[in-house]
Amino acid sequence: MNSLPTSGRAIRTTVTSSGQLQLKLIEVPVDEPRASEVVIRIEATPINPSDLGLLLAGADLSSATAHDNGDLPGIVADIDEKVLATLKGRFDEEMAVGNEGAGTVIAAGEAPAAQALLGRTVSVAGGSMYAEYRTVDASACLVLNEGTPARAGASSFVNPLTALGMVETMRMEGHSALIHTAAASNLGQMLIKICQADGIALINVVRSEEHVATLKALGATYVCNSSAPTFMADLTAAITETGATLAFDATGGGTLASKLLTAMEAAANAKPGAYSRYGSNTYKQVYIYGGLDRSQTVLTRNFGFAWGLGGWLLTPFLMKAGEATVQRMRQRVVDELTTTFASHYSHVVTLEEALDLAAIADYARQATGSKYLITPHGA
Repeated sequence: MNSLPTSGRAIRTTVTSSGQLQLKLIEVPVDEPRASEVVIRIEATPINPSDLGLLLAGADLSSATAHDNGDLPGIVADIDEKVLATLKGRFDEEMAVGNEGAGTVIAAGEAPAAQALLGRTVSVAGGSMYAEYRTVDASACLVLNEGTPARAGASSFVNPLTALGMVETMRMEGHSALIHTAAASNLGQMLIKICQADGIALINVVRSEEHVATLKALGATYVCNSSAPTFMADLTAAITETGATLAFDATGGGTLASKLLTAMEAAANAKPGAYSRYGSNTYKQVYIYGGLDRSQTVLTRNFGFAWGLGGWLLTPFLMKAGEATVQRMRQRVVDELTTTFASHYSHVVTLEEALDLAAIADYARQATGSKYLITPHGA
């Protein structure tokens, strides 16, 4: 077994019972690998929207200030009482953060599967990835093709498998086309490429003409601007043409989910003989998988009775899909990592810089086109 550093730096997040968020960089011991485990030197790890709930805990970032943490950075911010009431399960518990990342295996246990990974570049969705080192079971690692840098594999789980999971859900539930909101995101651009390759009609909903132009340049056929006065007419026309009856909504709050169902109903009712005073018999489904809008989800019930609104998360889907499907999805990600599933980052920061007040305020906005990558050991 290779020699290991005794410790490495890692980000920790704590919600105190007194109503504060505490973020800090600390030194943590590096665990020796057990027989089937490996130690990864983390070289790249993204800040995904799915990381922010744990990391920032809904704190009021306008109140954030630097906190004395010795030689390492620390941040404190206030948490509103209503938000705090939902966080009792994590009071005063220092929690690791970071869903996924990639790096080099620098040590391994004696099991053959672990030893085979020594020196390889791997990606992993093992949690606790905002750190310099991570010890995980070898089976959790996705081995990157030779010559693939860690940065290219840093986002090889959450966005790629989510995009593929949407397509698999469509097939499993008997739909034939998709609608996706906040579609100019990294994930949205991956989904466009998947649907192009697989011959699936995809309607992309964005929030600006700039995003329309971006997706049209990628070859997207249907792009609807939710801020345009013609949005509902454009969306209904696209649904009528594609027959889409399934939508994945990253927004969550507001009226967008209701508008998606309304447009699907209007398209269904446009078919000859489809009219019924109880609404069409065409089943329409919207899955909320994100929370870009934290306001209430508002439904205007003008889309009949054949509809569903639910939540969709990657991990429960993977458990439902089964091992064979998941392995097929993972292999596709490896094979197309630098093409279909390539991620683009607007900012590259160190662990220390990720706790800078200005950086936190920026990535907390979850703005399309602004994606952060942490390089724990620097450039």
